[in-house]
Amino acid sequence: MNIVIVSGSPSSLSRSERILYYLGELAEQEGFSVKHISVKDVDAEDLLFANFNSTKIKEIANDLENADGVIVGSPVYKASYSGVLKALFDMLPQDILQDTHVLPVMTGGSLSHLLALEYALKPLLATVKGHNLKGLYFQDSEIDKTSDNPILDVDMLNRTKKQLDYFLGKVKRKEHA
Repeated sequence: MNIVIVSGSPSSLSRSERILYYLGELAEQEGFSVKHISVKDVDAEDLLFANFNSTKIKEIANDLENADGVIVGSPVYKASYSGVLKALFDMLPQDILQDTHVLPVMTGGSLSHLLALEYALKPLLATVKGHNLKGLYFQDSEIDKTSDNPILDVDMLNRTKKQLDYFLGKVKRKEHA
């Protein structure tokens, strides 16, 4: 079973990306194959000038079309996901996540940014036909980018594992159906 993780963080030292890699590690421990995609992997000119013939964009589209499940994460920027993540999804087919379970993940500076998950990221993923799960929101203060387990708060760690287990269960059931 194949999980694709998409990071919308343009930063090389990103809390969002650290959380996404951690989720990938947990999924691999459960026997899933995990592929990480980052917006940093795409040539900025391809995104800026909407180069639909970009080899990298076509590769990402193929990875997403063949994924059994997808995790998409982004830091909160101006009450939404990153603009570069939007630019990437704008170049993908309208139904790229058709019948695919998606776990949305966001990180932000405070709880006041929590609604960005509900009112920005989830609608984007629904527009490309993804089946959104509840999702995870992390405050920056709950994340240690340098630790093997980056989630500092025990309750948040438990919620994270519970949500990931639910997501992986959905992916397994879809695969066996």
